[in-house]
Amino acid sequence: MKIVVLIARILLGLIFVVFGLNPFLKYIPMQMPPGTAGQFLTVLFVSHFVYVVGAAQVIGGVLLLVNRYAATGSDDSRACDREHPCLSLADGPERAAAGDYSDGALVHCVLPVQAEFSGIFAARPA
Repeated sequence: MKIVVLIARILLGLIFVVFGLNPFLKYIPMQMPPGTAGQFLTVLFVSHFVYVVGAAQVIGGVLLLVNRYAATGSDDSRACDREHPCLSLADGPERAAAGDYSDGALVHCVLPVQAEFSGIFAARPA
């Protein structure tokens, strides 16, 4: 499983770096799509926001490649190691059909596992 995680992390990092550098180097030719998608991309290019998105992709890809801030496969990622009661679908459909969200089901699901993802923001030892 460690090899699968390693391969997935490297491939995802390479994809982020390659497509994140494209707004800066323009080595993948692209036509503007018709309609509102083309208008949206035009706004992104005119406002230069596409460079912010590209920079974020490059930074995320490099961090995945160097395995510095990647919590996948580390000892800190315990969120998938145990079953959390809110992740089970045993009573979910019945409550959703009845519209019973009076006890703040989302808050009960998100807050207990928030600490499990703290490894994403902690630097791994070099």
